[in-house]
Amino acid sequence: MTQKILILGTGGNSVDILDTLNDINDARRERVYECVGFLDDDATQWGREILGARVLGGLDSASRYKDCFFVNGIAGINSFWKKRDILARTNVPHERFATIVHPTASVSRTARIGYGAVILQHVTIASNVMLGNHVIVLPQTIISHDDAIGDYTSIAGGVAISGNVRVGESCYLGSHASIKEGVTIGDFALVGMGSVVLRDVDANLVVVGNPARVLRRVRPEN
Repeated sequence: MTQKILILGTGGNSVDILDTLNDINDARRERVYECVGFLDDDATQWGREILGARVLGGLDSASRYKDCFFVNGIAGINSFWKKRDILARTNVPHERFATIVHPTASVSRTARIGYGAVILQHVTIASNVMLGNHVIVLPQTIISHDDAIGDYTSIAGGVAISGNVRVGESCYLGSHASIKEGVTIGDFALVGMGSVVLRDVDANLVVVGNPARVLRRVRPEN
């Protein structure tokens, strides 16, 4: 039975998700998914057509689509730490979010993947990984054995995460970052692109460089 999908956001990740839905349909030689359209709070996007799917309205209209499942593509560097709040505006429970895995991804049978996770092209997820709800993993990333990735975290392309790493909620790991085995990264942390993380990163910090060093806080203190 074909599953109807609405994609949240209209940026590059959202277009990649639509591409992935089409790739899944092609790989299985059946219509597994039908993209009904996009939802985006930018009213200037409403009515626009993207790869044949129309932008239907804002996130607050999600609850009107009773027969649809949802996939979130809002995961940019300027919004990653607000993802929980952004999705809360839809009033859609976790169970109504589809988990999307590109046909070229390799996911261990012992991995546990949460609701609304998105795993794009050529990602490797090894044994005993725990991937939380609404995690997005962009192409060519490797998540090694026994890693735990918290809800709402965004992992950019080409990231290499060694074994037994803990990544908190609502983090962002930039393109081609490398994380040493056993490291813990706190909630709301940002690891800059190309950074090499050799020690634990506290919550709400931006770290950059090789080896990674603290640059600033993600959010100002209350």
